Amino acid sequence: MALIVAKFGGTSVASPERIKNVAKRLVRMRQQGNEVVAVVSAMGKTTDELMGLASAVTAAPPARELDRLLSTGEQVSMTLLAMAIENMGYKAMSFTGRQAGIETDGTHNKAKIVKVHNERILDALASGVVPVVAGFQGIDANDDITTLGRGGSDTTAVAIAWGINADVCEIYSDVDGVYTTDPRIAPRARKLDSICYDDMLELSSAGSGVLQSRAVEFARKWKVVIHSRSAFSDAEGTYVKEEYEMEEAVITGIASDTSEVKVTVRRVPDAPSVAAKVFSALAANNVNLDMIIQNVSEAGFTDISYTTPSADLPRAIETMERIVPEIGAREFIVDEDIAKVSLVGTGMKSSPGVASRTFQTLGDNNINIMAISTSPIRLSMIVDAAQAVQAVQCLHTAFGLDSDDLFVETQLSAEEIAAKMKKGR
Repeated sequence: MALIVAKFGGTSVASPERIKNVAKRLVRMRQQGNEVVAVVSAMGKTTDELMGLASAVTAAPPARELDRLLSTGEQVSMTLLAMAIENMGYKAMSFTGRQAGIETDGTHNKAKIVKVHNERILDALASGVVPVVAGFQGIDANDDITTLGRGGSDTTAVAIAWGINADVCEIYSDVDGVYTTDPRIAPRARKLDSICYDDMLELSSAGSGVLQSRAVEFARKWKVVIHSRSAFSDAEGTYVKEEYEMEEAVITGIASDTSEVKVTVRRVPDAPSVAAKVFSALAANNVNLDMIIQNVSEAGFTDISYTTPSADLPRAIETMERIVPEIGAREFIVDEDIAKVSLVGTGMKSSPGVASRTFQTLGDNNINIMAISTSPIRLSMIVDAAQAVQAVQCLHTAFGLDSDDLFVETQLSAEEIAAKMKKGR
């Protein structure tokens, strides 16, 4: 017997039939004597479709109104799932983020959770009800609906698990755990039985789509155990936790991300405070930055490059158009055809030669590196987007991560796979 928070992603509830299957799984948990709280994402492509409706009305949707619109996707999922559970003879009750007690700050489109009021969820559990909570959303101090950003339902689930002191937060998706890389890119990827918070956080931040990085960060801070598993099978997945079974591999996994763009400011005067002006202006305009590269100065001038999520590109361009003349730079150039490939592993800290093997492997495969960034447990490189798959595959083999088994997709349609691969673009 356990208290479980079970979160189901968009593909898991993409159709009435899949919603019924989720209901059967939740009822089975109850029949086994467990208490369970469900958290759901919007059905399939609903969020993208709602974004399309907003874009059809205006090129710049007001953030407050956009949050109200996008929050309706999860509310459809929660009510349908509650109905499906009730139809099986078990009591269920749907809760919006507000009703579930998810209090956030006032930052629309990417709000942060500041408090979890657990009373209504605990009361529902005590009365034998299966609470079904809309993920991705909360309420701020002004009683306005806020959303947590793409993938925010993961964060909702982890926050509720912490708020009600659940034994585990099970996050169900279309893959049966965390792999050494995306098995749809490298079919010989190996599923991990367990992974530590630090490695998972780096993989998520580097583009692994299994778990949202903010959810992992929240889980690490409050020691919430995550069980990443498939919504389409009963197989054991991957546990994300503080203590895990150590493996000999230097590299835990490889992630790739095609959702970033590179901006290069050409012929920047190499003088004090110039870089500060550039990045202060970007910060003031809420442009998130990842990698920053400054070339060696020649004749008093240099080039500065940085990468940013493609969603922030309009604000980055607006900032550059204003700041480039101010600092006396020549121009700025945007390159959208890039990918970030990252190797992650706590074993890197005590294993020399990771960088040399990485660069040699990419060189042998004629893959050019445009930029490099490192941390004690991560090595990230920017490459041409067209070579991202090849880079992941050859590095996966070079570091001995290949398994003897081939991953075969059996659950998602070709359309769903294509949509996942384009996520963030």
